[in-house]
Amino acid sequence: MDNTEKNKIEKSTLYLVGTPIGNLSDLSERAKKVLSEVDFIAAEDTRNSQKLLSIFGIKNELIAYHEHNRREAGERIAARLAVGESCALITDAGMPAISDPGEDIVRLCGERGITVKAVPGPSASVTALALSGLPTGRFAFEGFLPPKEKARADRLRALLSEERTMIFYEAPHRLRETLAAMCEAFGGERRASLSRELTKINEETERGTLGELCGIYEGREPRGEYVIVVAGGHTEEDSSLLSLMPREHVEYYERAGLSRMDAIKAAAKDRGISKSEMYKLVVE
Repeated sequence: MDNTEKNKIEKSTLYLVGTPIGNLSDLSERAKKVLSEVDFIAAEDTRNSQKLLSIFGIKNELIAYHEHNRREAGERIAARLAVGESCALITDAGMPAISDPGEDIVRLCGERGITVKAVPGPSASVTALALSGLPTGRFAFEGFLPPKEKARADRLRALLSEERTMIFYEAPHRLRETLAAMCEAFGGERRASLSRELTKINEETERGTLGELCGIYEGREPRGEYVIVVAGGHTEEDSSLLSLMPREHVEYYERAGLSRMDAIKAAAKDRGISKSEMYKLVVE
């Protein structure tokens, strides 16, 4: 079977299409083809999606599918799919159905025997994880924390024993209070990174401790959507690091993606000594 046959739009199929999280060049050729050739497109925000489609010269029927109408709209979409139409589901940015009402229609299609296929695209969570400099072998995606203070604190307390690297989304107007809550729950010395405006001109990733990140935004107005990546909690592996020679201890953190000075700082924290003392041990 050649690529043309493989990429042919199938009837009675829901396509989950990944869209750019900032840089329009990240929209794949396959995504453009699917968006152009399906019978209709379901979008989280039809105004934003219409702008995207117009840029690429894609003209297609566009309907709304979002948090507030997902039950009724989901039924209408499923009914059209059941009689042979094809649909592309898109969100404002990134992969639909990830921390997104699209998960409901995927489940509905599964229950009714309707085929669902993915057209992979950019993902803010994985992009930020790759940029974080934190361990990436095992991670947990937590999405948005509850906006209310008590519910947020309860969720963070439940994650105290989480050993995997954790990924959170946050809006700019809640960033400061979320970072403060994380400092209180995990401690200000927990390593973390903060990414904003991913793939855009003003893309920025700050790395350090939660306490340091809190300090940065005490005097800076949060702008853009944020991805917070937080190191997992204490593990047996952390304890075994103390048996390493100082240079080996630092090299462990360098392999995890930290710079030499950040690795020295992390190793010093493990050993309960100052960064300058750790630096001397490594040099000697």
